[in-house]
Amino acid sequence: MKYVHLCLTSCAPLLLLRLQLLAFNCGSSTALPLPLQLGKEKNAQCAQLFKSLLLNVTELLKSEDLCYGLMKSTEVTLRSAETVQACVPSDAQNSGCVMLINSSFNESKCLMSIMKDLAYYDAAIETYLESPLYRPEKEVPLLSPTLSIIQNLRKNCSTIVEEGQDSSKEAANLWKNDSYVNRQKMCKMMRGFHVRAITINRAMGYISSGEHRK
Repeated sequence: MKYVHLCLTSCAPLLLLRLQLLAFNCGSSTALPLPLQLGKEKNAQCAQLFKSLLLNVTELLKSEDLCYGLMKSTEVTLRSAETVQACVPSDAQNSGCVMLINSSFNESKCLMSIMKDLAYYDAAIETYLESPLYRPEKEVPLLSPTLSIIQNLRKNCSTIVEEGQDSSKEAANLWKNDSYVNRQKMCKMMRGFHVRAITINRAMGYISSGEHRK
């Protein structure tokens, strides 16, 4: 397996944007089937859950309640570039910059990274809802459906991989500030989660296509 270690920092955002555009161009709003080993019924169930997650986060970001009272910003907080690196299609190319590209796509590594993401956002949202909230009557109904979808994905699609739970520890100390600072962090995090949800849907579409097995 060969890697190119140039422009990692500057190219990661470009790669995220590229995958986001690819997701929309390839119909990310359409349910994407998962690997056949999940079984036909579970395949359809997980595909619908991944689709629901993306649609849910997209709608959530349209709500004025998520970033209520905060200065307008487009800042995004991303957990890490692990999933992007692990789930880049083996034939991915980027003109103008040499990126970290895995020369052979590893399906198991990609799926493991996706489950780590879900574990992290599960813990992050759950602990946020347990912290002192500025407007719990708004924030709890807003974020609870997202949390439910993530937990359903982890429960019903966990046969994809048996690992990926340790990343939840990263979220343990996220909400140690006052509610204003915590809301700022959550607002940026959910913008990043939207980008990650697009990446995940794109990755699952690539896996189900079987291109990496040819």
